[in-house]
Amino acid sequence: MNRSAPFIFDEFFASGKEESISPFLTPKSRVWGKNLPLKTAVFSGVLLFASFTTSFFIPSLSNLLLLFVYFFSGTPALLGSIQDIRNLQINIDVLMTLAALLSVIIGSGMEGALLLVLFEISAAMEYMVSEKTKGTLLSLHQLSPRFACVISSDGILYDKAVKEIPVSTRLLIKAGEIIPLDGIVVDGSSFVNLFHLTGESHPVPKKKGNEIQAGARNLDGTLTIEVTRTSSDSTLSRIIQLITQAQEAKPQLQRFLDRFGKWYAMVIMSLFFIFALTLPLFFPISYLGPEGGIYRALAFLIAASPCALIIATPTAYLSAISSCARKGILLKGGIVLDALASCKKIAFDKTGTLTTGKLTCVSIESVPAKKPICNNDEAIAIACGLERNAVHPIADAIVAFAKEKSIKPKELIDFKAVHGFGLEGKVDLKEKIVDVFIGHGEFIEQKIPDSLKKNWDSLQSSMKREGHLSTLLLVEDMLFLFHFLDTVRPESISMIERLKSKENLKPMMLTGDHLDIAQAVAAKVGIEDVFANLRPEDKLNKVTEFSHEAGLIMVGDGINDAPALARSTVGISLGKIGSATAIDASDIVFLNDDLSLLDWLVRKAKQTLSIVKQNISLALCVIVFATIPALLGLVPLWIAVILHEGGTVLVGLNSLRLLKK
Repeated sequence: MNRSAPFIFDEFFASGKEESISPFLTPKSRVWGKNLPLKTAVFSGVLLFASFTTSFFIPSLSNLLLLFVYFFSGTPALLGSIQDIRNLQINIDVLMTLAALLSVIIGSGMEGALLLVLFEISAAMEYMVSEKTKGTLLSLHQLSPRFACVISSDGILYDKAVKEIPVSTRLLIKAGEIIPLDGIVVDGSSFVNLFHLTGESHPVPKKKGNEIQAGARNLDGTLTIEVTRTSSDSTLSRIIQLITQAQEAKPQLQRFLDRFGKWYAMVIMSLFFIFALTLPLFFPISYLGPEGGIYRALAFLIAASPCALIIATPTAYLSAISSCARKGILLKGGIVLDALASCKKIAFDKTGTLTTGKLTCVSIESVPAKKPICNNDEAIAIACGLERNAVHPIADAIVAFAKEKSIKPKELIDFKAVHGFGLEGKVDLKEKIVDVFIGHGEFIEQKIPDSLKKNWDSLQSSMKREGHLSTLLLVEDMLFLFHFLDTVRPESISMIERLKSKENLKPMMLTGDHLDIAQAVAAKVGIEDVFANLRPEDKLNKVTEFSHEAGLIMVGDGINDAPALARSTVGISLGKIGSATAIDASDIVFLNDDLSLLDWLVRKAKQTLSIVKQNISLALCVIVFATIPALLGLVPLWIAVILHEGGTVLVGLNSLRLLKK
């Protein structure tokens, strides 16, 4: 099978894709097949208008045109209803088909045809609304290539189905192609676009050693990647699974309406037969005719049918889920939106959530000595000379601090890393070889001379001042103290302020860090309630307590946050830096780690709940204010049809407002 024919006949129809995009159709047939139900309904509408017009002049032609209307719009409805009845399902389709057939029997064929046409148009528009809300999922499916260019061990290139490619296979990715599987770049460099994965369209550089996700588009260079995950386990597949689960996970209200709809249809059909038989007993009307009992009961049946009520919730939730997905926010079901809108508090982990997890060196101070051997700038140069040989956050922060001050690292004569403790070496300082050490307190305490030990306790308290992380540099008999802060995310401060002022959420911090460090970060971002020194079980207990009190949103990224994320009312994890365990335990995943969207998400949840209420109110108003007048003969059959189908269309269009960013 070659790449130009990616489907076999049975495979395509098993894929569940729309028939109009079938590769087995000619381009002309494909154009005709697109939105075919809507085109058929509109054509039937034109025939119905012609039938109504000619009924005043040529009744025979009018009847012929009406017959074609019933053929084009009635046949699909009849076949579908027969299938539903075989499956013992009495639903809205069965009700509408029954109403149309009875309209013919009582001599109101024109109203029955109007019902079929409007019902067909409404169903087609409902389908289009549903497909529009699923646009993100469809585009992600289209992102996933079916074949990839494999590089064999002897350098030969050949195409292979993505589903059959194992881990460690090497793939060649040319400019403009989509990355088919997760992998690591082993050769080449390029810019890639991760828009569908992160919501951001700016190019991201990738070079040898960088990870790269399936679904990214290679923009300019050629890359060779080594596959790290199979097709079923790739980042893109996981995102598609999450969105699919989100669309299938129904909110409580929607589940209730689904159960209610089945019984409601049976009740309405029973009431139709009761009213059709009993109305002539209470009113001076006949059973048949334009004002008869069956006519009024039919108007009641159509007005009371729950089309708008049934689609009121799913179209709203699907629209909101799709809008969030386009922003790089994945929700595991519409039920999450309900929970999000009900929360009054929001808790944040500190490291990696409110902060970047990267340290910044903010200051250096020296311990007074009788004979200073060097100044602060020389101490920074020595520290940089030591730390440039190490790989950890403190080392990166000191090297960046020296670079910021344009201080070159001091050359080392000797160097040794004491893993888990610190670094040591020798430097030439003022024509003298001096021992130098850098590390945490326990390591330096073993190296300091007796003259410094008497001040050690006061020095340790200084190391913890203002919530700073600190490290010590010992240069012969002189001590220097480097202070660090975890870098606060730039968006955290304004985001916290918006959550408090606009969304009325009370923020708090739950962290395993020391209290003084946590309070320093909390003060910067505007959080007053801080709970520090928490183990995972302590976080879990706090989250349980606050979730029961007022509903709690928990935002975290690490494995230690996973239990709290799972227990909270709504758990939010970060896709880029978050652990797989945290992502699995959470209800919402921010693929791009962009927490500035938190208040937007909360607002979207509240807007969704508001639109669901509007939809249900509109649907119920149509039912309540049209059914009783229909029974009294105040609402003719054609008005009942327009009210019913118009309400359905309005509900669908109202839900589409949630697609706006």
